Amino acid sequence: MSIINVMWSGGSPYASVHKVHQQILSQASPGTPVKTWLLQHSAPACLRELGQVEALKLSTRFLKGRGIWALSRPWRNCFFRKALLKNDARQVLIDGLGVARVLLPALRTLPHVRAVVMFHGSTRLQCKDVRLLRQFSSEQLTLCAVSQTLADSISADLKLPVVTLSSMLNPHTFEQQLLPRDQARQQLGIPADTHQVFGAVGRLVDSKGFDTLLSAFAKTLTTHPDRLLIIIGEGAMRAELEAQVKALGLQGKVLLPGYVDNVASLYRAFDWVLIPSRAEGLGLVVQEAVIAGVPILASDLPVFYEQLGEAGNYVTVGDESAWARAIEASDTLSTTEVAARQHASLDPEHAWLRFRQACTTVLSGL
Repeated sequence: MSIINVMWSGGSPYASVHKVHQQILSQASPGTPVKTWLLQHSAPACLRELGQVEALKLSTRFLKGRGIWALSRPWRNCFFRKALLKNDARQVLIDGLGVARVLLPALRTLPHVRAVVMFHGSTRLQCKDVRLLRQFSSEQLTLCAVSQTLADSISADLKLPVVTLSSMLNPHTFEQQLLPRDQARQQLGIPADTHQVFGAVGRLVDSKGFDTLLSAFAKTLTTHPDRLLIIIGEGAMRAELEAQVKALGLQGKVLLPGYVDNVASLYRAFDWVLIPSRAEGLGLVVQEAVIAGVPILASDLPVFYEQLGEAGNYVTVGDESAWARAIEASDTLSTTEVAARQHASLDPEHAWLRFRQACTTVLSGL
């Protein structure tokens, strides 16, 4: 009897989702076989640590079943039904709504297979999605979200219970991989005479708010020209952000190194971590920065309040002037004191323990 972990794809855009699933499945009962199916591309090392990984390499048109490809849906359902039976699946962990649309129809004829759909961010639920999710009993299907904020939102839309599985990194494991400040800065190529280094980590997409951050950061350089901003990540907005850097004259003041494989080890290169997101399901960057002992400036999103409470340093979402003022003010604050308050509020050790207990409960119900 095995757990099948079904995810859309591999690659850097899915890195945070992979981390969450890896953390959840690491709490499975010892000896439980775990197999990961990637509907499209290969998986990262963190998932390979759990067991067998198979890239099914299915086309997007086939998976989404649009147009003439809608005729392939019965064959698709049969394909997954046979695969689940062949692997003696009794438990399935499903990555989000897109994968649920593909896999859940096959489970309607397999009542002995229990499933958890894990929501990682806000999603646009269609009427057909609501109908699909409501076809299953609570004994066969559990809906989970990575934060209370997200769980409340999805539950309100679905009119179904959604379990909060507040994702948390193992602080001891994460801390062990952190490089010292000087070594981390050397790897990122940061000049030794830089006054302040601000870091941002995430996909280069609209929801991350990096365009607002660039405009705000440019305003602060008139008084502090020796500041540096590094935005680590890759995504569809790269060309747009590069053009913005050029238009604002930020060459040499803003670095866009792309996806960095060992980014988790480099947080101590930063004096501050900036999180200007317009929307987030959780925001693992908050946890990574706190465990690294680096203070955070973040958008005033409810999900960040959920993690940092009153210890957070919040900035109005999308407000370029407010972000500029907050970056300016950071120079007057004690980074050590701010980081200590935020660490005490998040309390990574106890948060990790609560997450482990919640994972055990969810997995034991599968």
